[in-house]
Amino acid sequence: MPGPADSNTFDGGARGARSLLSRMLRDEAGVSVVEFAMVLPVFMMLGLYGFDIAFLASQKMQVSQLTLSVADNASRLGQTDNNAVAPTITEDQVDVVLKGALKQAGQLDIENNGRIILSSLEYDPVTDRQFIHWQRCIGAKSVTSAYGNDSTNNGMTGTKMTGMGSGSNRVAAPTDTAVMFVEIVYDHPSVFPGFMSGPTELREEAAFIVRDDRDLQDPDEKGLTGTKKNACS
Repeated sequence: MPGPADSNTFDGGARGARSLLSRMLRDEAGVSVVEFAMVLPVFMMLGLYGFDIAFLASQKMQVSQLTLSVADNASRLGQTDNNAVAPTITEDQVDVVLKGALKQAGQLDIENNGRIILSSLEYDPVTDRQFIHWQRCIGAKSVTSAYGNDSTNNGMTGTKMTGMGSGSNRVAAPTDTAVMFVEIVYDHPSVFPGFMSGPTELREEAAFIVRDDRDLQDPDEKGLTGTKKNACS
């Protein structure tokens, strides 16, 4: 049988073990670390998703501003012509506007990831119709105008047009002038493809009435002079 010394040693060891276990059960020093490890993935996901959404909003704003700029620049073509006769704009002038837009787009890379569609919306008083007199495009994305083309579905042919625009009140051209209507369709890439949101197609529209007199020519004519450039098909 164990002696008094052995019994005291056993009792002391048991009390020490119980004391250690009790302290461990009361110790909350590691709880916050465990909780942080559990919520960290959630916060990381929310942060990455927020960054992705912010990037999307930023690019949408850039595309919107570019659309306004293209429509504005196209509306000013021929404005500096001082001839007494209203000028007819040329294919080269439209080409400069469209290629300038690609450079203005910068890192958006509209040339490879999007398409700019510029249409001359006009009114024919003889038939009382809105129609697309001419339409020019630039950019590799395979997409067409949401409102028609300048050949088989221009408002004079195909479905009758009341104007262009996605809103309830469509843009319509007044008599003897034109509206430069621009559509830009752009494939916005996700910052984290396959992880967060996928590629998103952005579509923006803008319209400006022609700022000065312009020789629009007869609806049966092409409306531009010079060798055709930047055809949409």
